[in-house]
Amino acid sequence: MRKISFFAVLATILMVAPAMFAQNDGEVGVFADYTRLGTGGGNALNYVGVGARVGFNIHPNVALEAEGSYDPNRSYAYTNNSGGVFNTYNSNLHIAQAMFGPKFQFGTHAVRAFVTVKGGLITFRGGNPSFIGTVNAIPSGDTDAVLYPGGGLEAFLGPVGLRLDVGDEIYFAGSNAGGAHNNLKVTFGPHIRF
Repeated sequence: MRKISFFAVLATILMVAPAMFAQNDGEVGVFADYTRLGTGGGNALNYVGVGARVGFNIHPNVALEAEGSYDPNRSYAYTNNSGGVFNTYNSNLHIAQAMFGPKFQFGTHAVRAFVTVKGGLITFRGGNPSFIGTVNAIPSGDTDAVLYPGGGLEAFLGPVGLRLDVGDEIYFAGSNAGGAHNNLKVTFGPHIRF
């Protein structure tokens, strides 16, 4: 009796599994995050972090996505022009971001191009906080609105694929902090379709 039950369950799984993988209800993925913060005056700070995203298709060509990322403290070096002295500094800045918005997809089932526009929050936390400390500082920290227009490519082999996003992450600081700031943002990582 156990053998019959085992084979019945196995047969059911084998019949249902292809239909499950054929679904295209959404995606979940992780990514490496590169953010180039323009600080004005030709200077820029490069941050590398990690993030995750989830999206649900509301139409075959439209998905709603939510994503978050964290870029930890960054060390940088420069040469002093007046004496040729090489200095290394710690930026003492951690960045946490959360965004939500639509993704418009074009292409075949295996390879697609897309454009997206997301809005959300970005927070900058100085000092040496942990990830939790940075997230907890959102209500009281240096938190600004962010707008992200971007696009990219994704390629899937069955339910597993890779995705590349490139866009302009614009955060809106107060008028005394320079207003809108444009920053290059690139993400790349694996995704799973469900």
